[in-house]
Amino acid sequence: MEMLTIGAFAKACRLSPKALRLYDELDLLRPARVDPYTGYRYYAAGQLERARLVAWLRRLGMPLAEIRRVCALGPGAAAGEIRAYWARVEAETAVRRDLAAFLVDHLPEESRRDTIVNTLELRHYAHSDRGRVRPANQDTAYAGGRLLAVADGFGPAGAPASTAAVEALRFLDTREIPAGGVLNLLEDAVRGAEQAVRDAADGTEEAGTTLTALVWTGSRLALVHIGDSRAYLLRDGELFRITHDHTVVQSMLDEGRLTPEEAVSHPQRTLLLKALTGAAATTASPDLRLHDARPGDRYLLCSDGLPSVVPDDTVRRLLAAAPAPDEAVHALIAAANEAGGPDNVSCVVADVVETAA
Repeated sequence: MEMLTIGAFAKACRLSPKALRLYDELDLLRPARVDPYTGYRYYAAGQLERARLVAWLRRLGMPLAEIRRVCALGPGAAAGEIRAYWARVEAETAVRRDLAAFLVDHLPEESRRDTIVNTLELRHYAHSDRGRVRPANQDTAYAGGRLLAVADGFGPAGAPASTAAVEALRFLDTREIPAGGVLNLLEDAVRGAEQAVRDAADGTEEAGTTLTALVWTGSRLALVHIGDSRAYLLRDGELFRITHDHTVVQSMLDEGRLTPEEAVSHPQRTLLLKALTGAAATTASPDLRLHDARPGDRYLLCSDGLPSVVPDDTVRRLLAAAPAPDEAVHALIAAANEAGGPDNVSCVVADVVETAA
């Protein structure tokens, strides 16, 4: 049997040696032989067809877990699975087209002025609930005329940490902020929140908090996000998640190592890659974005106690059905508790409304 080194095999199938080692670990493409002394991998020429199929499917963006299933099928069934996958991709792309246009639209323009500052305002409501299982509430939720924030504390000083993070941003609620410099101001504010959390945690590295906040400029909302609390936008009946979880499981989803179905029950689904902690130094940099607002937009900030038990379709339905922010918040928290309430759950809902100039 003709054997190829991992380098020769990688060149022939157009997969990198790093990818081949990953696919070996995931039992997707095992080498034909591994040298017992050097650990060097060798592949049979007959494995090239499967390797090329894997490479093609990865270029389609198919997750590795789904590729493993397709590769185990016969040609006809595999073709059917690929057709079904691509139909899902096209459907998702159609839904995301409006979001892409929305995100592009917020790019800064030097000559732009906030001409609608006096015609739009936020109507908001915030509430935090202990849930049905946890002995205490370590979440903090806040809603003001300019600042919306949710923080989800963890560890022995989780409650003081989440409170400290939000309190460190409260000064943003009392001053008029120009859209052009809000992201720089918000980034500086997060540095202050980091110090406040360290002080609250009193040197306990196991304690910390997530932080997701929006700051209103009069025509735009500036987002700061770190951890796995979330922000959503309900626009024209469609729900868009505008944050990206900083978790181990989300990184595995991004890499194709997990499917969304597998992620729901993964044992590390709450393990954070980024947070504000009691550690003396941190390399955790927050996500910062600027979003243009439209009349009729409804924003939701929530701790992970909501999305962990309430599907996005239900969140969209409840947000769309509630006439006012307070009713939406209470409906969402009730849904989380009806689903078992295994965690603290906090929600902030804010409507962008048009007022007389």
